Amino acid sequence: MSARSAPARDPRLDRPWPALWSIVLGFFMILVDTTIVTVAIPRMQEDLGADLTGLLWVTSAYLLAYAVPLLITGRLGDRLGLKSVYLVGLVVFTASSLWCGLAGSVKMLIVARVVQGLGAGMMTPQTMSMITRMFSPQRRGQAMAVWGATAGVASLVGPVLGGLLVDGPGWEWIFFVNVPVGVLAIALVLRNVPRFPRRSHSFDWLGVALSATGLFLLVFGIQEGDSYDWGTITDSLVIGPVDTGVPVTVPGMILAGVLVLAVFVLWQAVMRREPLVPLSMFRDRNFSVANVAIAMMSATVLSFAIPTTLFFQQVLGMSPTQAALMTAPSAVLSLVLAPLVGRWMTSHDPRPLALIGFASLAGGLLWLSLLMDPDASVLVLLLPFVLIGIGNACIWGPLSLTATRNLPPSQAGAGSGVYNEMRQVGSVLGSAGIATLMADRIASRLGEATRGRGAAPAGAESGAGSLPPFLHAPYAAAMADAMWLPVGLAAVGLLAALAIGRPIDTGVWAKDE
Repeated sequence: MSARSAPARDPRLDRPWPALWSIVLGFFMILVDTTIVTVAIPRMQEDLGADLTGLLWVTSAYLLAYAVPLLITGRLGDRLGLKSVYLVGLVVFTASSLWCGLAGSVKMLIVARVVQGLGAGMMTPQTMSMITRMFSPQRRGQAMAVWGATAGVASLVGPVLGGLLVDGPGWEWIFFVNVPVGVLAIALVLRNVPRFPRRSHSFDWLGVALSATGLFLLVFGIQEGDSYDWGTITDSLVIGPVDTGVPVTVPGMILAGVLVLAVFVLWQAVMRREPLVPLSMFRDRNFSVANVAIAMMSATVLSFAIPTTLFFQQVLGMSPTQAALMTAPSAVLSLVLAPLVGRWMTSHDPRPLALIGFASLAGGLLWLSLLMDPDASVLVLLLPFVLIGIGNACIWGPLSLTATRNLPPSQAGAGSGVYNEMRQVGSVLGSAGIATLMADRIASRLGEATRGRGAAPAGAESGAGSLPPFLHAPYAAAMADAMWLPVGLAAVGLLAALAIGRPIDTGVWAKDE
């Protein structure tokens, strides 16, 4: 190729920090939407007339649609251009946010959230790939700290922002607020983010179909299991024009999901061209355990936010804003500690930070679950959120650096896709798991409390409406029971962090490849 026809190097590659902050704004927006809905659940139930399990599909549908395309959108960015794919996803996300706010029913809202999740799934892998390409290994620790802090702070800012909007103009504005932010993010990306060289990739569409089918079956079975008493969903399975006569049960659907995902893994192992998940990446011990740990962290964040929000509003009588402000200590600590974590990661092994983070997170959640009582002091309830904030600040950045540090540029797209896929799979399974556990514990605890008193008030078992005083204690106990799920998930994350290997030599975290 002649020098005249060779593409000129984009000068914006020499100015990576403006580009980073530009893409981080969009990334922050899509992560806020993962948790912003939780604080609005009671108000949305009243306005839309939905039960708790049905409304939690507003979150699960978003997370599922977010997770499914991640494995292929990383490759799509490599092939069509990281910036181009990121911008398309940002436009889709912004437009569908307007659609979410205008939706007048739960069904329409769920459909809009699916489209919103697809937009988010196009954006996320490009962020990590762009960081890998823009920053040298010596500076990548600070950049990954910003990326990780963005994820951590967004998970805590979402409920606070959601509370202010729900108490103010209404729950619809938790979606409308994305529109001006999205427009600003589009302008900043167009101005500051460079064009990156493209790489040719093939696409494993069978792998996409298998992973999507397996995840859907697994999530639907877990989240809707309690609604069907873990029994029969339909009398028979119909495939196209053929009625098989085989009944569809909840355990069967979950088992089918696991089997389909197992087939997906086998397909990735035997595929000769370019698998969605290059299993060779998992030979790197740190990449493997970081993926497990980030899945546990994401599941923890989703699964503890919902029962605590319902406890604050339904038992303690807080407004959405007051309930959201209970997480303020976590958000403040995350913001304060993020720069310190970034500087440490630049020249030190991030493993101790991940260990401290998961230990603090598990301890804070356990403490909070033990305090969930109708007579609990608000000031005392704030204390566990200090530990949760320390954990939040010390987990996201170190795990992202641990996962990506040894990936060659040729695997940047696939690696970021796998890592973000595991993060989202953790979120969607955590959301589905807490929905089922809460429904079971509410039915059990409120059933015991109302025995001999007649039926519980309408909406009580689904978490809707106000609770009479005699149900405050059993409802609080149900939410405390549900908190054992995030405590257990954080404990598994701690075990995964313990398995992170030490660097081969003491300078590996600051040395170029």
